[in-house]
Amino acid sequence: MRVKTVVVLFTRDLRVHDQPALAAACAAYERVVPLFVVDPSLAVPDNRRRFLLECLLDLRENLRGRGSDLLVRTGDPVAEAVRLAKRVGATGIGLTEDYGPYALRRQDRLARACDRERIALKLFPGVTVVPAGQLRPSTGGDHYKVFTPYYRAWQGHRWRSPAATPRTVPPLPDGVTGSDPQRALSGAKAESPGPMPGGETEALRRFRAWLPQAADYAGRHDDMAGDATSRMSPYLHFGCVSPLRLATVGGVADAFVRQLCWRDFYTQVLACFPKLGTEAYRAGAQEQWHDDADALAAWQAGQTGVPLVDAGMRQLAAEGWMHNRARLVTASYLTKTLGLDWREGAAWYARLLLDADVANNFGNWQWVAGTGTDTKPYRRFSPQRQTERYDPDGAYIQRWTGH
Repeated sequence: MRVKTVVVLFTRDLRVHDQPALAAACAAYERVVPLFVVDPSLAVPDNRRRFLLECLLDLRENLRGRGSDLLVRTGDPVAEAVRLAKRVGATGIGLTEDYGPYALRRQDRLARACDRERIALKLFPGVTVVPAGQLRPSTGGDHYKVFTPYYRAWQGHRWRSPAATPRTVPPLPDGVTGSDPQRALSGAKAESPGPMPGGETEALRRFRAWLPQAADYAGRHDDMAGDATSRMSPYLHFGCVSPLRLATVGGVADAFVRQLCWRDFYTQVLACFPKLGTEAYRAGAQEQWHDDADALAAWQAGQTGVPLVDAGMRQLAAEGWMHNRARLVTASYLTKTLGLDWREGAAWYARLLLDADVANNFGNWQWVAGTGTDTKPYRRFSPQRQTERYDPDGAYIQRWTGH
């Protein structure tokens, strides 16, 4: 009698809690093969490779603790997933649905490959609280273009129930063994973790430690020196923690949940406007950017002479993360003061940020630049006024610039 076997292809869902694809596989199959594929065609900066390695090592340990293991391959994710499925006699592949241009191409190619090989492919939710496409404006159109009406619809939508965390994962097929993620991610090292180590275990530890402050999120999250934000964004980007879990845990302020809604909002924008990273989103947006390589280099290096801007850029270089208020100020300075193209700034963020999510990075950059979803496209963030309001004693600036 044939043993029912399935491959679970991990992507940006590197966790075992509220992981619908894994939970469904554990409930319905006798053999489950967890797989992650490192795609060498993607240029991944060193800090994100380190973070990814730590995520995979942690995922492997969490799977081993449940009687399974993680297979890590290098190559085209579609070819590797189908090859493995055929080798182990899997009748299906489970995958968490994603919405960026690369992810959509991967899903489309995988669907066609599975159809040719007569392998069932099933997509599951998990990257967002509400899947992109589930909410559409009653006035027409394929997505919401303004945040506030989306937020109202999002709040009123019935969310799915979190998937159960499996206590055990069905074993690997005979003759199949786990892999060392270090080999697939050559050059990445986990021995010297950065300011934010990767992995589900670390994500949940940090969130539990931050939770006592969560009720006062609205009053504290803009305190730049206080550093009172959750810092969950890198863990959300890699899927070490479920956005649904964060949105539904007790004691979290509405202001924090609203930030999770912004993630979903930009995801549904990207799903319907895949060129968010290259073209102006707002119809009729006027783009007349200057070309000043020296000014761009000074901004990148945190040497503009504007204290708050320089502090934010130096934090980015040092930590691979930046306080959200500083992100607004540095982006506004590049686009509205220097008049430089938002694409240059977004590309620099994408190079350095651990949480360089396509939807959020480009969506927020366009919002600040006035080419995106902001209903006030001429809005500016004055470094001086922002300093007076959010870093009045200069502690944040002092920490990152030394003066």
